[in-house]
Amino acid sequence: MEKNKQFSNSFNSWFVGKYLDPKADLTFKLVFGEHPDLVMSLLNALLPLEPDGQITSVEYLTPEMVPENPGKKNSVVDVRCHDQQGRQFIVEMQLYWNPYFQQRVILNASKAVVKQLDSGENYSLIQPVYCLCLVNDVGFVSGPDEFYHDYAIVNTEHPERRIEGLRFVFVELPKFKPKTIAEKKMAVLWLRFLTEIGRNKDEAPAELLDNEMTSKALGIVAKSSMSESQLYAYERFWMSVYDEEAYLVGRYNRGLAEGRAEGEAKGRAEGEAKGRENEKNDTVRRMKKMGFIASDIAQITQMTLEEVNSIL
Repeated sequence: MEKNKQFSNSFNSWFVGKYLDPKADLTFKLVFGEHPDLVMSLLNALLPLEPDGQITSVEYLTPEMVPENPGKKNSVVDVRCHDQQGRQFIVEMQLYWNPYFQQRVILNASKAVVKQLDSGENYSLIQPVYCLCLVNDVGFVSGPDEFYHDYAIVNTEHPERRIEGLRFVFVELPKFKPKTIAEKKMAVLWLRFLTEIGRNKDEAPAELLDNEMTSKALGIVAKSSMSESQLYAYERFWMSVYDEEAYLVGRYNRGLAEGRAEGEAKGRAEGEAKGRENEKNDTVRRMKKMGFIASDIAQITQMTLEEVNSIL
């Protein structure tokens, strides 16, 4: 009993408010990994699907294709499913941007294509793969309001000509502002859910409570709906994320310090070399004034005749 009380006090000191952050591993998967209607709503809202290509049903896939990545194991959340047409969808919640993020997304999407066929099966059976990557960080070199990045395989001279099969959508959550896509109501609501709900949030915006989909999601991430084991897992997730963040910051600072030390050492070495060069040049000039011929100066100073003659 005392242990449970200590845990409760620890949790309440870390995370106060009515709702848990939906970007955590536990909450994201509870919302989008266990409720087909919610992930279907999210995908229809944020993916560039044609009006006649909307998703009407989904079935979850196993996350067996997720690669082991110890350096980023705590900051990536993954949900996979396919729809009534066989199209596959990978939804990722990435907390931190890193240089290898896009390559990993490409690798996962490529695996999703390859695993659709067994040996000898016809290529025509391959269905498109869509990757929706929600990033709680800024990584693209783009304008301050440019948060939605849609990538497809296109002809560089004629972008309207496309090879269907792979589509990547990256959403930089910190850049999102509702006014930028006001005409897409459901997209706005889901992005507000992901950016406005979290630690210290006692009340949810009325717009989220009034919508059937986001209201259901709010009920799922409400702290009161969680078991003690879920709350513990949630706390452990954020503690591990903060540890990862501290490691990354420490590595960055160490890199700066090492770079600074290397630069200082290089500067000292270059300065010493320049000093020796100047001293040798002064010696050559003095020897010339004393009447030494160039060939003798070259032999004494171990310089080439051309180097001796270039010093005036």
